[in-house]
Amino acid sequence: QVHLVESGGGSVQAGGSLRLSCVASGSIYSMAWFRQAPEKEREGVATTYRDPRTTYYADSVKGRFRISQDNVKNTWYLQMNNLKPEDTAMYYCASAPGWVEALVPSGFKDWGQGTQVTVSS
Repeated sequence: QVHLVESGGGSVQAGGSLRLSCVASGSIYSMAWFRQAPEKEREGVATTYRDPRTTYYADSVKGRFRISQDNVKNTWYLQMNNLKPEDTAMYYCASAPGWVEALVPSGFKDWGQGTQVTVSS
């Protein structure tokens, strides 16, 4: 099992930015960020792959969020810009050792502990 450690959550005003990081302890191929707001289902936010580095985003974050990876550090990031109150949620990173369908939680094998993002208006 791969251990994932997240960091970077916090509280910001609407229009602000945050960057989340996720470090993996082992081999990964599919990397993703999900979020879950109270009383809502877990939602896929962004997914990328080791090679090729294709990326996929939820429609609600396209143009504002960017997922990237640093293979040397076995780390991936979620840069979140122009944050909105509706982005408020617990954010989770997730990984899988092989290819899995983007933005779908069921395929991802390992999960981080979650980091809270709160955006105030």
